[in-house]
Amino acid sequence: MSADILETETPQLQRLMLTKPNYVPPLNFSLVEDGIYRSGFPMPVNRPFLEQLNLKTIIYLGDLGAEKPKKKDKKDKKDKDKEKKAKAKENLECADQKRGVNGDSTIDDENEPEAKEHKPKKDKHGTIEILENYKSWILSTDIKFHHLVVQSSQEPFTLNTQEEAQASYVEALNLMLDRRNFPMLIHSNKGKHRVGVLIGIMRKIFQGWCMSGIFEEYEKFAMGKSEYDLEFIELWQPDLVYDPKNIPDFVRL
Repeated sequence: MSADILETETPQLQRLMLTKPNYVPPLNFSLVEDGIYRSGFPMPVNRPFLEQLNLKTIIYLGDLGAEKPKKKDKKDKKDKDKEKKAKAKENLECADQKRGVNGDSTIDDENEPEAKEHKPKKDKHGTIEILENYKSWILSTDIKFHHLVVQSSQEPFTLNTQEEAQASYVEALNLMLDRRNFPMLIHSNKGKHRVGVLIGIMRKIFQGWCMSGIFEEYEKFAMGKSEYDLEFIELWQPDLVYDPKNIPDFVRL
């Protein structure tokens, strides 16, 4: 009798399993404190999971859509300069050969080399499309989205060269000091370095963690140390503006 019941219920259970949503968290997803989560860049497959968090705020620390042109290698630049000089010299020699006796140039304007048009860099990985699709999804919700531009950190460590990053981190910290913004998700592209820096600064200023504990948490997600990031966390002291009435319970200022 029990076997007959199981046989009749199995198809129903199978249909239930097929219709059940598949909740997949974003890369490097983790709880930071009550009401604050961290992760890598959420993809479409992660959206059902995020919807269960009832997020009020999303902070994106990254450079998608705000990329700066990469610096050219010095060696390549020197080689290109040499090629340009050699080509210019060759053009002058050709021009001298074509000049008339009176020094009048016989070169037509049509033969002059045309300036090459600057072609925009191709988006090989479709990052712009991913970002726009992500923003469209956020607009369909009640979530407040803050895109705070933080470029990838580079050596050597200099505070003066990171004004944009500092301004972004200050804005993020001020948002974290207001519990009315919770639940909140803070993410970067991979959920490693940039988010790690922000959480490290939060641990130091908001909660008074020792640096060894901060570095250990940073390394757990970054899968390796970045001397620049650790030095930034240790030395930087931002000026924050907050309302004492809305400070989260985990903050000890």
